[in-house]
Amino acid sequence: MVIMLRKAGMHSLSLRTFMWLSVGSAAITALVIFAVTSLPNLALLSSVAGFYLPRIVVSRRAQAREAKVWEQWPDAVDHLRSAIRAGLSLPEALVQLSYRGPEELRDAFARFGSDYRASGEFIPSLNRLKEYLADPVADTIIESLKIAREVGGSDLGRLLGTLSDFLRESSRTRAELQARQSWTVNGAKLACVAPWVVLMLMATQPAVRTVYNSWAGFILMLSGVVLSWIAYRLMLRIGTLPSEKRVFV
Repeated sequence: MVIMLRKAGMHSLSLRTFMWLSVGSAAITALVIFAVTSLPNLALLSSVAGFYLPRIVVSRRAQAREAKVWEQWPDAVDHLRSAIRAGLSLPEALVQLSYRGPEELRDAFARFGSDYRASGEFIPSLNRLKEYLADPVADTIIESLKIAREVGGSDLGRLLGTLSDFLRESSRTRAELQARQSWTVNGAKLACVAPWVVLMLMATQPAVRTVYNSWAGFILMLSGVVLSWIAYRLMLRIGTLPSEKRVFV
C-alpha cells in the first residue's frame, strides 16, 4: 500500500492516516446505505465496500498518474540529451529537469538536486531518486545513467536518443491497446454495480425490506457480494493490460 501511495503521488499521506480514512469511509457508507434502504444487513456489507473505497481511489489515481508520467518520459529524455550535448555534466543535466523538464517530473528532480547538493554523491542520490519515483521507466533510465557514469564513453547521447524513441513507441502502443479494451473494463464495472442499484430501489418497499432483513436475505446478499467480486476481478484480469513491473529494484 505504501508503494501505491507513492505511485499516486501521495507522499505526505502516511499508512496510518490512510487506514483511518478507510475506517471513516466504511462508517459513512454504512450510515448512508442504512438511511436510504433501512436494511442493516446491506449497510453492514456496504461498509466493507466503503472500507476499500479509498484504496480504489488511490489505485485509479496511481494508474492515471503512471499513464501521464509514461507519456512525459520521452520528453524528459530528450531534454536530458539536449543538455548533455550542450556541454552540461550529467548531474547538472538532471538538475535542470527540475525547471525545464515535464511538469509531473519536476518535483522529483528538484528533490534530486537538493539531495545531490547536500551529499555530493551522485550514485546514492540517483538511487534515492529511483525509490522516490517508484516507476519502471525511471528504473531503466537511471540504471542506464549509472552505467554511463561508471563506465564513461561518448555514446550517452545516442543511447538516450534510442531510449526516447523506444519509450514513445511503447507509450503509443499501450495507449492504443488500452483504448480498445476500455469497453471491457467499463462493462465489468457496470455489471457489478447494476444489481445493487436495483436492490436499493427495491428496498423502498416494506415487503422487500422484511425479506432482506432476515438471515436468508443476509446470506443471499453475501453470496451476491462474493459472486460480484469474483466476476469483477476476472473481468479486470481479462480486460486490463498488465502493469509494467519494476526490474531494477
